[in-house]
Amino acid sequence: MALSYDDAVSQFEWDVPADYNLPAVVASHAEAFGDRVALRFRDAEGTREERTYADLRDDMNRFANALAEMGVGEGDRVMHLVPRHPDVFAVQLGALKRGAILVPCSSMLKPKDIAYRANDCEASTVVAHDSLVEMVDEVRAETPLERFVCLGGDADGWESLQSLLSGRETTHDGPELAASDPMSINYTSGTTGQPKPVMHRHRWMRCFELVNAPYWWGVTADGEVPPGESEEPADLSDELLWATTGTGWAKWFWSPVGVGITTGATQLLYDGEFDPDTFLSIMAEEGVTRLCAVPTQYRMFSQADLSSYDIDLRAALSAGEPLNREPIEAIESTFGVTPRDGYGQTETVALVTNYPGIDVKPGSMGKPTPGLGTTIIDDEENELDAGEIGEIAVPVDCPGIFDGYFERDDLDRETFFGEYYRTGDLASRDEDGYFFFEGRADDIIISAGYRIGPFEVEDALVSHDAVAEAAAVASPHEERGDVVKAYVVLTEGHEGSDELATEIQEFMKEETAPYKYPRRIEFVEELPKTSSGKIRRIELRSREEETFGQ
Repeated sequence: MALSYDDAVSQFEWDVPADYNLPAVVASHAEAFGDRVALRFRDAEGTREERTYADLRDDMNRFANALAEMGVGEGDRVMHLVPRHPDVFAVQLGALKRGAILVPCSSMLKPKDIAYRANDCEASTVVAHDSLVEMVDEVRAETPLERFVCLGGDADGWESLQSLLSGRETTHDGPELAASDPMSINYTSGTTGQPKPVMHRHRWMRCFELVNAPYWWGVTADGEVPPGESEEPADLSDELLWATTGTGWAKWFWSPVGVGITTGATQLLYDGEFDPDTFLSIMAEEGVTRLCAVPTQYRMFSQADLSSYDIDLRAALSAGEPLNREPIEAIESTFGVTPRDGYGQTETVALVTNYPGIDVKPGSMGKPTPGLGTTIIDDEENELDAGEIGEIAVPVDCPGIFDGYFERDDLDRETFFGEYYRTGDLASRDEDGYFFFEGRADDIIISAGYRIGPFEVEDALVSHDAVAEAAAVASPHEERGDVVKAYVVLTEGHEGSDELATEIQEFMKEETAPYKYPRRIEFVEELPKTSSGKIRRIELRSREEETFGQ
């Protein structure tokens, strides 16, 4: 019988072999089922490619050999700026096989961002797509970078990845890697200040296989029973996973690498701009069975004619910010699956999820995943009771969190001084143990003594027919200290007006506690967001301070 949530928590064990490392996992998959498709790729121009697990192993070793000839060794930092591309795994796995440390970078970065990361971690090698090499060239003289590899084309002063892979041996005698060896430096997206260099070790991937795969995606390696979902052993040959994330984000490691590669599943990569109808068509054409997208994409899906697409989803996952009720209900009513939120950070695995075996409560992040000890604490590190708002925290000795910041002892001392790693995210829990996101610690709105989490306000706002997206922030007020200010993006066919603002306010008074309704509303074309898609409430709060602050 499949495990219940309570049984999963009580029986969970951390099984991380001392010699665990991602290149060895890929080699093992290639030996066990080398002809299974690991990657199905397509792009907006109609290009299609497939790579088997044997292909991934061979390309990994070819690139590792090329890096060895270039002088890249253990501990060297290898940056990459690549879009979703069929060779991305050759780059990442090859660098890891060589014993190097990956430094993933979003293709949306600016030259100054590239320079900051290269200097901060002292990277010596960079792999960039030919569409992005000019950004690197603009700042290369300001950095320690000395080796340059171009993916997808040729560029002056750059080695061609295709040439480097051509004709090389498909075996590589690299260093012996352990679970405790450094694997990546993932920079936080940063809503305030400079991004921080979060360092993870190879065991991070095993933690994803133990936590994210079964307790969020609902998949395990062949022959294992997905807990909470069925009594039948997993058959990955009948699955197609699609995570819409980019290669430069921690979410790439959370899903395409940490779930897709570690379990041996087949996954889809699509390189093209997001368009709801295009993405829905791709899901139908390719036969995607499990999807992971961001809330904005789900909101836009829900505004399309979902019933016109023949899609057979077994799981729909959401990450980045809590998902509102409307898109949950739209996906559920059309495709028969309930989108399930998952919560975590660049520094962690999935800390809270809507586990496949539990009921989904609209607006809830779910329950803490097994083995992590995730809880909610106050400023004195006391665990809080149901209904109280506090900070999501994880014991500092938990294997599922990062090992510190790369060569930043000052940040380590600040972060790990107590019994808990504090996430900086606020939540409450109900009597059933479900967590509800309340915002970043500095996002909480305190109005006339009331503590108001922005997400509850935003969730109610987007349930109004005229509201496509919304952000709630504190706005200074002479009498109440702060009031709730809502920045609203309207759905097609609606125009901002005083009458509509009043209508929305009256609607909100019915949807939430009266003290939570937005006393100020501003209609905008778009919301400011980080390059990873998170709303930059700090920017909106700054606008309010400039307008209404004393």
